Amino acid sequence: MARPAATDAGAVVAGTTVFADRHIGPRADERDKMLAALGLSSLDELVEQALPAGIRSSEPLNLPPALSETEALAALRGLAARNAPRRAMIGLGYHGTVTPSVIRRNVLEDPAWYTAYTPYQPEISQGRLEALLNFQTMISDLTGLPTAGASLLDEATAVAEAMTVARRSTKQGQVLLLDAATLPQTVAVVRTRAVPLGIEVRLADDLSAALSETDAFAVVVQTPAADGRVAPTSELEALAAQAHAQGALVIAACDLLALTLVTPPGEWGADIAVGSSQRFGVPLFYGGPHAAFMAVRAGLERTLPGRLVGVSRDVHGTAAFRLALQTREQHIRREKATSNICTAQVLLAVAASMYAVYHGPEGLRAIAERVHADATKLAADLAAAGMAPDHTSFFDTLTVAVPGEAAAVVERARRSGVHLRLVDAGRVGISVGEDTTTADLDAVRAAFGSDHGGDRATTTFGDLSASERTSAYLQHPVFRTHHSETAMLRYLRALSDRDFALDRGMIPLGSCTMKLNATTEMEPISYDGFANLHPLAPAEDAQGYAELVSTLEGWLAEVTGYARVSVQPNAGSQGELAGLLAIRGYHEARGDHERRVCLIPSSAHGTNAASAVMAGMKVVVVKATDDGSVDLDDLRAKIATHADQLAAIMVTYPSTHGVFEETITELCALVHDAGGQVYVDGANLNALLGLARPGRFGADVSHLNLHKTFCIPHGGGGPGVGPVAVGEHLVAFLPGDPRRGARNIDDGAVGPVSAAPHGSAGILPISWAYIAMMGADGLTAATQHALLAANYVAERLGAAYPVLYAGRGGRVAHECILDLRPITKASGVTVDDVAKRLVDYGFHAPTMSFPVAGTLMVEPTESEDLAELDRFCDAMLAIRDEIARVEAGEWPAEDNPLANAPHTQGAVTADEWDHPYSRRTGAYPAGLHAGPIYATGSDKYWPPVGRIDGGFGDRHLVCTCPPPESFEE
Repeated sequence: MARPAATDAGAVVAGTTVFADRHIGPRADERDKMLAALGLSSLDELVEQALPAGIRSSEPLNLPPALSETEALAALRGLAARNAPRRAMIGLGYHGTVTPSVIRRNVLEDPAWYTAYTPYQPEISQGRLEALLNFQTMISDLTGLPTAGASLLDEATAVAEAMTVARRSTKQGQVLLLDAATLPQTVAVVRTRAVPLGIEVRLADDLSAALSETDAFAVVVQTPAADGRVAPTSELEALAAQAHAQGALVIAACDLLALTLVTPPGEWGADIAVGSSQRFGVPLFYGGPHAAFMAVRAGLERTLPGRLVGVSRDVHGTAAFRLALQTREQHIRREKATSNICTAQVLLAVAASMYAVYHGPEGLRAIAERVHADATKLAADLAAAGMAPDHTSFFDTLTVAVPGEAAAVVERARRSGVHLRLVDAGRVGISVGEDTTTADLDAVRAAFGSDHGGDRATTTFGDLSASERTSAYLQHPVFRTHHSETAMLRYLRALSDRDFALDRGMIPLGSCTMKLNATTEMEPISYDGFANLHPLAPAEDAQGYAELVSTLEGWLAEVTGYARVSVQPNAGSQGELAGLLAIRGYHEARGDHERRVCLIPSSAHGTNAASAVMAGMKVVVVKATDDGSVDLDDLRAKIATHADQLAAIMVTYPSTHGVFEETITELCALVHDAGGQVYVDGANLNALLGLARPGRFGADVSHLNLHKTFCIPHGGGGPGVGPVAVGEHLVAFLPGDPRRGARNIDDGAVGPVSAAPHGSAGILPISWAYIAMMGADGLTAATQHALLAANYVAERLGAAYPVLYAGRGGRVAHECILDLRPITKASGVTVDDVAKRLVDYGFHAPTMSFPVAGTLMVEPTESEDLAELDRFCDAMLAIRDEIARVEAGEWPAEDNPLANAPHTQGAVTADEWDHPYSRRTGAYPAGLHAGPIYATGSDKYWPPVGRIDGGFGDRHLVCTCPPPESFEE
């Protein structure tokens, strides 16, 4: 069903169900009121005022007619049905698992968890921060290393991140030694990431011998190996001792479930442990999203990439959680950042941590023992039939020689409902998972022609290489308490009640686009055909995914004006890297090996600079003018200085200052004339979609944030997808397929940037559904309403909080920056004070001090209706009145509702109250709602903790679950 004309967006058509009318918040009358406040008569008039004419699209988007929600669900069910998951026994880092229903329903499918933002505002993020601390504790306990981060993107990139941690942490050597038995997709990704950094990667069958012959700074051990072998602890200890004697670090790529039974890396000498938590209850999702992990020995914790949750305290002395050390380090250290990863796979890390909480140490061990027992029984039957596995020590994976028959065995198993791994013409890989049944094992036996009758049914073959674990793990009470479904359900509810997510109210964050994540978009990710397919399943069993990916990539290319899109990058940071690697490859292929300079405006997202360094480029900063635009005079000077070395410029459009720069086409021309390429960061595509296309107004490459513009939810800081879109001349340099190994980037080709061929494929149905249901007119209307909402907020708040930057006609793009610096100078009230006071009014704060210190960046999105926009503006104006009372001396600068915000229930019900304002003013500044909700009411959100002492947390870093007595004075 086609969307009504864009200028009529928001009007519900009688007798029809138009999804865009559900997605876009303001109704027609509300839209008209907002336009009137701006002195405008139509959305088209707003676009004409705000958007430079030179970049506007002259033709509408060429997309299919919009589907209804019912039609979209039917189409996605059809696509899912064209995938044949069968029983996944392929292995290679992806394993069959069972997601407990209470976790699937109350975490993965619960908007209280999946619509939350990254916990930069810790006072209203205590639930997900506690869940992440559980994750870190789980990883630390199982790996035997003291500090673990709050998750990474996938195992392959985690190994690559560990490589750079090791490179920064040791002064010797230029070579990374990789175990030849490392997962093949990991080898491919590591090679992709190593070449721009000048790191040599060597594979070795005998790591000890290779160490003695190589100037290595680190060695990577896969344990268990890709072929299943479990190395004796003594062998690993000797390898670690040898590496350390040479000054090299040891990185263990390990299996979490195996670590419940075998010696953990921290006990045999590893410095860093990495891996995936997927098999802890997270669906296969055709490769992602999954939460990878990294744990490190003492002394390396301050080099951890990504996020680290730490324990601190609030102003009342109550234990409280917060992000520690690396919080938004890309915006602080920029090209000196230790990683370009700015979030994590939070939603999946929460699910994995809750799997450990639900099962507890005994339950996890029981699952692992059953998996190992099934593998040994299967091995015994195969050995009795003359097909003994290659190794006698293994956990869950067997490699079996069947000369010349491997393909036939794999196909027989497939016809019986089981996916096995075709290693080569003469070998088959088998990985037993938690979900493997007796019938599955019988099907495998039959595929090999093994008789499993008689006494052999109880015979075992194989062991754990005398490496049985003796140390305890998961002894904290949280892992020993919530084992009934009742207890687990209440624990999950208690945690989610401590958080503020989109299910509670508006999250007006600049540059992050916290818009509606519709239920219809979310539902299909749980379909069996999407959730339970192994990423290395044969193509004939993944036809639905093939069509979905192809269609989505085509739609994304159409709406951005580029020639081709790859959805492989599984985060915006990886999309940035992929785009820069494409530019690098292009220059290499043309023989322009000296082009390594990347120009980056001073206002750019911090990840831009970090990604450029990772792509082997030198960052040169271009100044911004007083209005926030790129300084073209400085740009010309920098181009002249670096003309022969210029590789690219990275710009965000609209700018990070929330303005449509008039000079964008001139900027593109200047860089192109100098032989460089133009990278337009797609973070702000929500202001362009349907109105302008970067690939048509001068850009060569962009990454897109599907978790911003295209409705994949933020999930508390992940999952995300960051597809890379390129012009025709860069198509050959899109990321390679990890299934085909790494190509040599020095020859121009680019290897994979993520472990799975299509990255986080399991959540692509969300964006597919969004585009399919919105259609061309709906997407355009959404952008128009995003511009309308931002300009409406700027108009209402501009007199109280000056809008720092504006473009043509005094209009902003889809976000605006409110300047609090004069207010702070006059009153002492800071952006932190305003942000925390907004909690008392029932709001998540806007983006604080980015891109300009002392400011708030507001992005209301198209999904918020006029009532919520006005509620936010009313709150901000009321806060300005409170600031005036501080300025007037009515309230002391050190004791007022802003300085003491947020107000907890405990604080306002304490026996003593000696503040110069009332308890009601502190707790209910917008008034107390009583009685039914009806049309406009809302209940009070109580922050669980008061303002948190961040400095204390960094000085006293605790990043695993501490015993209660540790908080006693």
